[in-house]
Formats: sequence, C-alpha cells, structure tokens
Amino acid sequence: MESNKKKVAIVQSNYIPWKGYFDMIAAVDEFILYDDMQYTRRDWRNRNQIKTPQGVQWLTVPVKVKGKYHQTIRETEIDGTEWAKLHWKSFYQHYRRAKHFNDIALDLEPLYLQNEYSHLSQLNRTLIEWVCMKLGVNTIISNSWDYQVIDGKTERLASLCAQAGGSEYISGPAARGYVDEAVFAESGIRLTWFDYDGYPEYPQLWGGFTHGVSIMDLLFNCGSEASRYMRYVG
Repeated sequence: MESNKKKVAIVQSNYIPWKGYFDMIAAVDEFILYDDMQYTRRDWRNRNQIKTPQGVQWLTVPVKVKGKYHQTIRETEIDGTEWAKLHWKSFYQHYRRAKHFNDIALDLEPLYLQNEYSHLSQLNRTLIEWVCMKLGVNTIISNSWDYQVIDGKTERLASLCAQAGGSEYISGPAARGYVDEAVFAESGIRLTWFDYDGYPEYPQLWGGFTHGVSIMDLLFNCGSEASRYMRYVG
C-alpha cells in the first residue's frame, strides 16, 4: 500500500457489534477505537442484541457509573464478573442448534468463562479482535490514545486521521449531522460516507430475519461462510 493512500475509520468500541461494524473495519487500513469519548448509557458500548424464540434480547455488560457519568469509555469499569456466565448461557441456550455453534464456541467460550476484564474498552477490544480473526480481517486496530487528541468534534477526527497517515476518512452515515466536511477538505483528507444498505439475508434461527443483531448471530449460523453475507470481508 502506498503511504499516501490510506483509509482510516474512527469509531467508539461496541460490545459484540453487528456485522456492519466489522465491514467498516474491513473497508479501511486502520481502525481507531475512539474510546476517549464520553461513555453514554443505553447505547451500544456495553450491550447488543441476539435473536431468541421470544424475539430480540439484549445482552448488557454491567458497568460502574460515576455521578452523572462524566467518564470516558476508556475509564469505564465493568461491575462484577457474573455477567460473563449469564451471557455465555444465553449464547448456548439460543444458538446451540445453530449449524456452526460448536466450531465458534470452541475458542469463544474461554473468552467468557476463563478471562476476566476490568474495563469495558479491554473487553470490547478483545472480542472485536477475536471476531476479526474469525472473519480473516487483518486491518490494523489502534486506540485513540495512541495519538494526540485535540479539541473540536470534527477537528479531532481529522487530526487523528492525519496522525495515522490517512488520506481518506470513512465515516458512518449517522455522523452527517455533526461532521463539518470543510475541515476534512482543508486538511486534504477525502471524506467518504459508509453505506450499510444491501445486506443479503442468511440462514437464521427464530422467525423472521433481523439484520441488526450482534455479529455472533452470523458466526453461529454461518461459521466460515459468514463473509458471503458481508460486503467488505473476504
């Protein structure tokens, strides 16, 4: 890859994110986990959804919240260890009939039952890197604190991208409401909006198809064939 042709994305870490998150990772050369940002409650940072016979179910990692939660994702501590057993029990209960459950469980189960995590960022990164390994995604994953973080919403993103040597910044479509495109233009960085449309359905348990659930649903159901149902992986 030429040094002047590098795609970068900057996104907060999420707990076992959906397939689109991993497609964005696969679409760039460096993916910066943006965990210097404020932790937000009832968001994707510490929870996600799986399918069950009763419908979609949330799996939530309990965290310690200080006061009015003026804390970064990086600073957010996990509250206890019992959640890991409960989450694994949910996976087993609702996905043990999935075609590839045993193959995926072989090295996923120890991450839940044998490891302990003190901070949310640590947990999220561990699972994100594990999923990337299963999908064959080799994108560099770094942390925002590996670089200098400056003030200004868009200025901070453009600066991180530039420090990483990026010539193109890939942004999720939800950021259109606050990203100042002129800042990227002035920095000489191309701004591209990621498109999450057009995903095909895959064999899925429990009723009508649901796209927005955790990547674990795709892995348990499709295993090594998961990339066939993604856009940038494989």
